[in-house]
Amino acid sequence: MKIIAIGAVTAGGKTTAIKSVVESMQKATALHFDDYSFEGEVDDFYQWVIDGADYNVWDLTPLKEDIEKVIESGEFDYLFLDYPFAYQNKMIKDYLDCAIFIDTPLDIAMARRVLRDMKDASADDIRSDMEIYLQYARCAYVQMLKDILPASDYVVDGTKNLEVIVEEIKSIVTEW
Repeated sequence: MKIIAIGAVTAGGKTTAIKSVVESMQKATALHFDDYSFEGEVDDFYQWVIDGADYNVWDLTPLKEDIEKVIESGEFDYLFLDYPFAYQNKMIKDYLDCAIFIDTPLDIAMARRVLRDMKDASADDIRSDMEIYLQYARCAYVQMLKDILPASDYVVDGTKNLEVIVEEIKSIVTEW
């Protein structure tokens, strides 16, 4: 079994790409980081970055246990992890055969996030969210570009359309 981590900044396209990849491949499944609650989960990303951006503060035991269950089942050839840390968390890194980063420019990711998450928000709520992003959250996005992108084995251009991204991911995992 091959275990592939797909990372990107928030709204960078990882979940959408993984769902399409899994639907188009036989014997493939996925686990999604956002489906879990973890001990040590960071609430203040600004402070986390200032403190040194330690990816090991997350206790990823529930994800690790589910990875092991999928491996033990013997049902799949591919396990895709919708997972933002590549090789940076010591609990998960040894399971990974490959880490792929979808490199989506921050402006595109922000536009997607606003369209996806704030479609019913007021203009004041959107402005407030943008102020928080600029003052506190953007640094965590930049930290991912600094740490996760170069730690990944492959980088896919997140400005391409979904079909192209999916085909690139499938090509990477089936040809190596």
